Amino acid sequence: MLLHRSTNIHELATDPLGVLFSSLLWIDGKNLEPYLLLFTLFLAPAEHWLGHLRWLTVGLTSHVLATYISEGLLYLAIEEHDASERLVRAHDIGLSYFLVGVMAVLTYHIARPWRWGYLAVLFIIFGFPLIAMDRIGLIFTAIGHFTSILIGLACYPMARERKCPSVNPAKLKATFRRFLSREGSA
Repeated sequence: MLLHRSTNIHELATDPLGVLFSSLLWIDGKNLEPYLLLFTLFLAPAEHWLGHLRWLTVGLTSHVLATYISEGLLYLAIEEHDASERLVRAHDIGLSYFLVGVMAVLTYHIARPWRWGYLAVLFIIFGFPLIAMDRIGLIFTAIGHFTSILIGLACYPMARERKCPSVNPAKLKATFRRFLSREGSA
């Protein structure tokens, strides 16, 4: 069942729309807690800031383009005999490319100079596997995640249209205290 939901080369060639949609409905692993944390920290605030349509556009664009770019490079590596032909049916499921693209577009919602630190953390987390890939072989998911960052950042025109104030991490502590004082008095 899981193999038929995987966005691998074989499934993309036979049922591209079906597998792209159905792979969004699966998570990789048995634990929901990391996903709940990531949804709460990144997807929910991004949807609130961007609105439903822009949020969905950023996420789906990241998911589809990163999938085709990473699987396309994997296909080229297989054709050049730089990767095993078994990888035509490699497992690649979940919404991580969607999530990473949305995480990247959130860069534009963070006040300067904090946004550069946030972006640096994203590049370190998702760039390191790409750099280490030469030593350990082709990791198509590392290519997909890094591509998702670039796609999310390329969605700047959609983010620019939102006139909401930027999130300033320096002011979050005071905001949190005000929230707790309201909760305590209620």
